[in-house]
Amino acid sequence: MLYTIVKQNSYQDSVNLMLLTNKISTMEGVNKVQIMMGTPANKDIFKTAGLFTDELEGAASNDMCIVVDTENEEKIQEVLDEVDNYLSNQAISAGKEAFETVNSWDKAVNALPDANIAIISTPGQYAAEEAEKALDRDMHVMIFSDNVTIEDERRIKEKAHEKGLLVMGPDAGTVIVSGVPLAFANVVKTGKIGVIGASGTGIQEVTTEIDRLGAGVSHAIGTGGRDLSDKIGAITMLDGLRALAQHNQTEVITLISKPPAKEVRDEVVQLLHSISKPVVAIFLGEEPHNHEGNVYYANTLEETAAIAVDLVKGNPIKSNYNHLEDEVPSVELKPEQKTIKGLYSGGTLGYEAATLISRGLNLGETDHHQAGYLLNADGFEVIDLGDDIYTQGKPHPMIDPDTRIQFFQKAAQDESTAIILFDVVLGYGSHDDMAGALLPGIEKIQQETKANGRNVYFVATVCGTDQDPQGIDEQKAKLEKAGVILRDSNNQATLTALAMLGIQVEEVEKEVVPAKAEAANVDFSVSEAIERLLNEKPSVVNVGLKKFTESITATGGRVVQYDWRPVAGGNPRLRKILSLLK
Repeated sequence: MLYTIVKQNSYQDSVNLMLLTNKISTMEGVNKVQIMMGTPANKDIFKTAGLFTDELEGAASNDMCIVVDTENEEKIQEVLDEVDNYLSNQAISAGKEAFETVNSWDKAVNALPDANIAIISTPGQYAAEEAEKALDRDMHVMIFSDNVTIEDERRIKEKAHEKGLLVMGPDAGTVIVSGVPLAFANVVKTGKIGVIGASGTGIQEVTTEIDRLGAGVSHAIGTGGRDLSDKIGAITMLDGLRALAQHNQTEVITLISKPPAKEVRDEVVQLLHSISKPVVAIFLGEEPHNHEGNVYYANTLEETAAIAVDLVKGNPIKSNYNHLEDEVPSVELKPEQKTIKGLYSGGTLGYEAATLISRGLNLGETDHHQAGYLLNADGFEVIDLGDDIYTQGKPHPMIDPDTRIQFFQKAAQDESTAIILFDVVLGYGSHDDMAGALLPGIEKIQQETKANGRNVYFVATVCGTDQDPQGIDEQKAKLEKAGVILRDSNNQATLTALAMLGIQVEEVEKEVVPAKAEAANVDFSVSEAIERLLNEKPSVVNVGLKKFTESITATGGRVVQYDWRPVAGGNPRLRKILSLLK
């Protein structure tokens, strides 16, 4: 039976409520539970989950909605007690924080007058509006939120460009400014390599590889995944490249992009050839055959980092970086065990694995449009478990292991599965101990498959550094103890998984050839606001998820927490009227 409790005017951020939902769902006697704010989008999620009730109809966006499926009515009071206890502990923790919490933009600016970046992690329908408020106060903006319309993205990026500001996002998961990681980011050495990417986990993989190879990062600018689409036209990418080109501490620039629109790619490449500094570029899915002038093209994220490090150290550039570094483990498989299942929390890492597997199998162009699937051919699967289809009303798989464990179990039940390939992404924003959280599921699968006379091998990469809060050595040790085969990069993990099945990926030997066109005469001057962004520790107004303050305070940045609530209870008509009155 379904029981509904609506707590009016009790706003909590989505991550808190997702984690609370997970906690309540483990209680004995609770068949199903969902705790979310009463937004229209969340009501649709309640309906999809079969948990919608009449009481939810009147709930406002500021109201916390709790729906419990249980056969025992007495269990409801126990659930409510657990909810109150959880929220009370959150409030106690808030009182110990080393930063000021405010409830309006004016108070945020008064608390931190020199704030120059706003991080926006509100629900998507409000993000563009809050981003414009930040731009009006002459702040750069990082929009972590997704579900922002392409029209809103174009409008606010054009506005930022005119004001000499950067809009990083929407759906920008990772940014590093002067050694301060923002949102989902790793702690990496500071150095002379500047990174700009239309990819969150792509930036994480490249920056952690740069750190592992003994170099450092000046800045990492996330543009949002749609920035190189024809509808946006690489507004942030182009402005960010100009900024890194004139930044004195940046000696080498690296560019990471998901597949771009062709005409936008051409415009970006034209700018790259005008930069006097060496540039390393990877357009995921492409298979470059040569480097051109001062622009070096990579096939993999690992190669992107390796070329950048060699350039900054003055080492000669190799013709091929994509070979197996470790011995291939021997395997004992049944004749029917011929496939790999890639189950990723990082979408770009998953896309890279899908591309390498496709090349190894000579699949040519494959259909990447099936929801959540990056590859689904001949029993080989690569799934992005961070896709919206898997995260509606649930925490992202970098935060919570449950969805991944379920997919591990499903993959192991497929008798064709030989190898389960996956990533563990460390850093701020991610789970405190993802390796430990995944281990019980991995060990259970290993025991069950062995009892049925089969071996299923787990191959993984840990994306992180020894400076990350989780500690990469400890995470690796836990996985290795459980028999997981670990490699230092996603490229190496994927090549190892393929080699275990006797499949090789052939890479071309690349040479440096002259650039096809002469460099254009480009004005690389930047605004005072961008110059300040790249030459000072950031001062941040964090609008939304309080978790994002941790990395800022821990690494020398300054932050004020804007304890955001939807205006007018989220009522669209009232919000519009209030906006017009202002």
